Amino acid sequence: MASLGTTLLPLSLSRSRSDPSPSFCFGFSFSLALRKAVERECCARCRRRPLSSRVRAVVTQGIPVARTVKANGRERISDEHDDISILHEKIRRESSGKREGPQTTMASAEADKYIQMVKMQQQRGLRKLKGEKEGAGEGFSYKVDPYTLRPGDYVVHKKVGIGRFVGTRFDVRKGSTEPVECVFIEYADGMAKLPVKQAARMLYRYSLPNETKKPRALSKLSDPSAWEKRRIKGKFAVQKMIVDLMELYLHRLKQKRPPYPKTPALDEFAAQFPYKPTPDQEQAFLDVYKDLTERETPMDRLICGDVGFGKTEVALRAIFCIIAAGKQAMVLAPTIVLAKQHYEVISERFARYPDIKVGLLSRFQTKAEKEEYLAMIRQGLLDIVVGTHALLGTRVVYNNLGLLVVDEEQRFGVKQKERIASFKTSVDVLTLSATPIPRTLYLALTGFRDASLIATPPPERVPIKTHLSPFSEEKVLSAINFELARGGQVFYVLPRIKGLEDVVDFLEQSFPDVPIAIAHGKQYSKLLEDTMEKFALGETKILVCTNIVESGLDIQNANTIIVQDVHKFGLAQLYQLRGRVGRADKEAHAYLFYPDKATLSDQALERLAALEECRDLGQGFNLAERDMAIRGFGNIFGEQQTGDVGNVGIDLFFEMLFESLSKVDEHRLVPVNYKNVQLDIDIRPQLSSEYINRLENPVELINEAEKAAGKDIWSLMQFTEQLRRQYGKEPRSMEILLKKLYVRRMAADLGISKIYTFGKVVGMRTSMSKRVFRLIVESMPTDIFRNSLVFEDNQIKAELLLELPSEQLLNWIFQCLAEFYDAMPALIKC
Repeated sequence: MASLGTTLLPLSLSRSRSDPSPSFCFGFSFSLALRKAVERECCARCRRRPLSSRVRAVVTQGIPVARTVKANGRERISDEHDDISILHEKIRRESSGKREGPQTTMASAEADKYIQMVKMQQQRGLRKLKGEKEGAGEGFSYKVDPYTLRPGDYVVHKKVGIGRFVGTRFDVRKGSTEPVECVFIEYADGMAKLPVKQAARMLYRYSLPNETKKPRALSKLSDPSAWEKRRIKGKFAVQKMIVDLMELYLHRLKQKRPPYPKTPALDEFAAQFPYKPTPDQEQAFLDVYKDLTERETPMDRLICGDVGFGKTEVALRAIFCIIAAGKQAMVLAPTIVLAKQHYEVISERFARYPDIKVGLLSRFQTKAEKEEYLAMIRQGLLDIVVGTHALLGTRVVYNNLGLLVVDEEQRFGVKQKERIASFKTSVDVLTLSATPIPRTLYLALTGFRDASLIATPPPERVPIKTHLSPFSEEKVLSAINFELARGGQVFYVLPRIKGLEDVVDFLEQSFPDVPIAIAHGKQYSKLLEDTMEKFALGETKILVCTNIVESGLDIQNANTIIVQDVHKFGLAQLYQLRGRVGRADKEAHAYLFYPDKATLSDQALERLAALEECRDLGQGFNLAERDMAIRGFGNIFGEQQTGDVGNVGIDLFFEMLFESLSKVDEHRLVPVNYKNVQLDIDIRPQLSSEYINRLENPVELINEAEKAAGKDIWSLMQFTEQLRRQYGKEPRSMEILLKKLYVRRMAADLGISKIYTFGKVVGMRTSMSKRVFRLIVESMPTDIFRNSLVFEDNQIKAELLLELPSEQLLNWIFQCLAEFYDAMPALIKC
């Protein structure tokens, strides 16, 4: 492999034999004489003839060159992908999941302002995540305390890689007589030891979101380069994640809507709230009100607060502001039970305003009723629409939607979450949650999402007593007897439908005169509705159910909940279930039963310990942070992140993420105007008259190619693909012309204003920073270009072993910029 500053030289390739037919020479600017010559040639043609759409690339030392072959006396193109097609595939692969087209950019001053906002919010979020007591000036770290490790734990050394922790013991180091406490780590090819103090600075715990996953293999002490490649891959993935977030929110920042008017009627509406707001509630009201009335960008705020802490009232006041301005509001709930409860609360709260129409779209309605509601929504006759994920369907067309309220977003599926995200670029969004999922919490803590925390409980709320123990029929019966004796009701929750009937049989034998009912999500709609209504009215005393009651059910008289097999529930689920009781001034009890601690995984034990510790009111946010620490942050964008996290483990991955966030303004790429890009290579391709005769209007087509290249890479890609669909794969002369357009287009996007050659040197004058250049080079998939490029005096240079013919030189530059382009998703374009 060549050393830095040199490159493997492509072998000299013979040029194709000249076409005996008349030909014309094309550069980037066409003189009037050339245009007329082409036009005369076009007029001479008698009819269009098809051209084969097959291509073959001959690759020599990493540089593909298109090649034609003879067939039936005519030049034809072989059928392998050429390097333009390969570039298209790469760009589409990198852009998968995004809209096809140019990404949003903004003025440099606007970008500066927003980046600083993100960095400030990130610092506040990190201080909250790590605890204010540790001081505002300290850097957040995921490094592991060696004394907390257990033999067999997987760890990551930042410079060496993934190993297995063996233990600590005192050892005498070479050249010393005093014993030093050392950490011993097993790697694939040997044992390493390092002092505890050094280990505390270099070690991270290796963990993954999926607790069953282990590293594919341990790193080798003898081959640090393999680990370095994995670490760089993880670092590049981190940077891509940040840029994806930045582009999403920069795009959101560009969406403008006039601030909503400040209406005095809101004070009257707020005065109808029957309780005295807590200080946290007041602050949340103020945050939302400022978002709506003082900002020109759509709101995306998370309201995090325990069950019964007043999140819904915050949403109701936001809805009032929107409705007063003549817009519609949508309230989205994960279950029909919760949707119906929201509908009842909203209807009661807006009962004094007969002009405001509230509707509930649910599966309990007949087809005719649904059609009527859909028409009312479309015509703007419903001001507030409440429902489940059915509201996200394509048939639901809003007349003038202004606000989306999402309750417990974590309960929705991936497709529903993507649909919710699509609303965020056009309407104001308010998300309510007692225990936000790690992804949502992370976005709030890192500044990409606004958040308001309601941690102060209402004065009348009493903490819930939590009892965690192995399952015992005697304890179950004792808990139920206690609640029934004081006139209350009981939730009995299992993790699955199977087993509900067995529990009912057991309870009916023990309490023959007590009304007992079953509730789960697969029941007929009407039966489920009747069951929940009877329990809400107090007619049913014990409800045996699945976690369908997890969100929103507000029954004042139900103050005991029994959860069986708690190890099969998530931490947030358990916290939500526990919040179903304790809504009144009575002391509530939550009994959490597990089969046997010896059968539980380490993460299950951690979840139960966290739940025991977070017993006080208002700790949903703290519990979500614990959940984030136990499970990791989850997949920020999707499944593709799992492999990136697996390369280095969650802890190092997110330390790199926070480090990159703090330097986000250093990873900006400022494009240049396409018209200002100079390509100083003496190559003027000749198009044969045969190919020209096949084209409808060659002059117009070449002009369209220039226009497409001047617009953006997607337009150029679409032009090329349309050209090939209509006329087949172009001959090599046309491919060279297209490559010159692609080189200039890619150069413009990369901030390169001039490409020139001098002897064996290829130079590129650029506006990118040295840090951006390093990031690009580190991300290059092959060594052939990575090892040849240097950055000096705002120029990127490569010294070849000898001078290349013009066509091969163009191919070299094309391939180099194509690899540069691979790093574009990790750069902020503005």
